[in-house]
Amino acid sequence: MLAIRLPAEVENRLEALAKATGRTKTFYAREAILEYLDDLEDLYLAEQRLIDIRAGRSRTYTLEEVERDLGLAD
Repeated sequence: MLAIRLPAEVENRLEALAKATGRTKTFYAREAILEYLDDLEDLYLAEQRLIDIRAGRSRTYTLEEVERDLGLAD
């Protein structure tokens, strides 16, 4: 269970959308969170990867290295 407080303007927009489409506010809030959560997770992983690379804990690979290592090079 999750309870959130939204600014009045956002609440009004959500209410209007729900009424116009016959869906619930919960439906749209859930959809928005699920969509945005994917983006936030991707961003977090990318930031962590960059930190690891800058700290020398990880390295990058060129396309040529990947192709060679996977046996895909011409």
